[in-house]
Amino acid sequence: MGNTEVVEFYDTHLHYLLHWEKQIPDKDYCVQPTANGEVIHYTWGQVAQQVRSMASYLLSLNLPSKSSIAIYGKNSAHWLMADLAIWMAGHISVPLYPTLNAEGASYVLEHSEAKLLFIGKLDGKADSWNDVKKIIPENFPCICLPLAPEYDAPKWNEIIQNVQPLVNPTLPNKDDLATIVYTSGSTGLPKGVMQTFSTLLAGANEMRNTFGVTSSDRALSYLPLAHVAERIFIQSSSMVCGYTVYFANSLETFIEDLNRAKPTVFFSVPRLWTKFYLGINEKIPPHVQKILFKIPVLGNVIKKKLLAKLGLNHVRYAFTASAPLPIDIILWYRNLGLELLEIYGMTENCGYSHATKVGQFAEGYVGHAQPKVECKIDENGEILVKSPGTMLGYYKNPEKTAEDITADGFLRTGDMGEIDAVGRLKITGRIKDIFKTSKGKYVMPVPTEQKIGNNELVESVCVGGSSLPQPVAFIMLAEDVRNHLKQNGKRDEVEATLKSLRLKINEALESHEKLSFMVVINEPWTMENDLLTPTMKIKRNKIESRYEPSLEKWALLKQEVVWE
Repeated sequence: MGNTEVVEFYDTHLHYLLHWEKQIPDKDYCVQPTANGEVIHYTWGQVAQQVRSMASYLLSLNLPSKSSIAIYGKNSAHWLMADLAIWMAGHISVPLYPTLNAEGASYVLEHSEAKLLFIGKLDGKADSWNDVKKIIPENFPCICLPLAPEYDAPKWNEIIQNVQPLVNPTLPNKDDLATIVYTSGSTGLPKGVMQTFSTLLAGANEMRNTFGVTSSDRALSYLPLAHVAERIFIQSSSMVCGYTVYFANSLETFIEDLNRAKPTVFFSVPRLWTKFYLGINEKIPPHVQKILFKIPVLGNVIKKKLLAKLGLNHVRYAFTASAPLPIDIILWYRNLGLELLEIYGMTENCGYSHATKVGQFAEGYVGHAQPKVECKIDENGEILVKSPGTMLGYYKNPEKTAEDITADGFLRTGDMGEIDAVGRLKITGRIKDIFKTSKGKYVMPVPTEQKIGNNELVESVCVGGSSLPQPVAFIMLAEDVRNHLKQNGKRDEVEATLKSLRLKINEALESHEKLSFMVVINEPWTMENDLLTPTMKIKRNKIESRYEPSLEKWALLKQEVVWE
């Protein structure tokens, strides 16, 4: 271990910040592209200085000790710095999703009793700024980060030029409340999950222990930092390991940003892994890939080129989490030579629960319990997990906390599962997702959705239909398929594929689970129309209620595939 590596584990992110400031002050910590094409590099020394200065300013405001301070914006170097400054000033950070609607933002600011709001990188295009700016109360204290939209509030850069940085900051304890993370709310109002420095660092410590991640690694930050997964993978892990974080500028520049970062560790969600996969399939059809991959020597060259095209050719470890990724797609990446590992966890345990170990991948399993994690299956089939990442509880909601955490400290995950002979966990569905058809039979939608999701025509799927005798599948076609249909309007081929897919899937299902028909939906599910959560999971209840009024009419058509 070189002298740039941490020899010990520290209690909080601030201890790590001060460590790296001393050890590697001139090494890049954050690399930030801007809309005008400029790329700004911030070293550990510069980040620490800016954090010390902003913390000094926050202290000068004389807010009550441990006040909630909100951060609202897309990922940026200053999002991380704002979070660290909040902590250095002895306060608690409350992140808001950049796509959170006005009602949700208003609820979080009020419920968390936020005393100040950091406004970050927003432009009103792929975010909710245009609506949210209208609900910020008049005279509510705000600070604009660099890259923030025009707003009448003090600017970060001006503030830090006019204050003396804190020289000897008071550092928090590991078990102090660090942040309140509001769940993405796939059902009901968001809940404020209270996490400490210790719980936030649990998964990051494992990045160093299990995967040997060091300060020479690189990562790209583009999934919302307001979500616990990115907070652990990007913020906590870079603090523990000292690696450089590159930011993405926009969706349009994503591949360029990825190629700048050349990440060595990479984390994504199933929707994006699927998009990458479908993008390659559009250029090289799967049947052609199969032939090419089998050619000795040349096959390996082509696989390497494909990874390079995706910007993933330097990746040592790649992770997928937040929802099941179809097995065919996992195997496709692994065949390319990408060690794609599944991670399972929740906001409530800081994502620190289960992970696929290198060389121990098994189809359909999310892997083994992480070190110091206990897992068991309850009598009703629910997965219970006891983890060093488990939350203190839900903010201002002791009843829900008591409901979700057992007396002996196990978190009720709401997922159903089974554990194999060697301790690997398989998720079989969500307890709340199970629905009853009009015949009174119970249907578990997730396994059927996974089978449908394996087809390359399909980007996303939701199985529902509780008002009908048999379930139905709502299908969102892949983007390239949607574009193709728009151009030539010929549905026959797609319809034929979906019909045979339905027959094939129904063969393997119990009689009460068989799909009566498939509905190809018209308007894609997005975060903007509130049918996807910020981590791109489907909002099942919203999707079902959207199509529920048409179900009977569609059933009367007696068609295997219905086009909305």
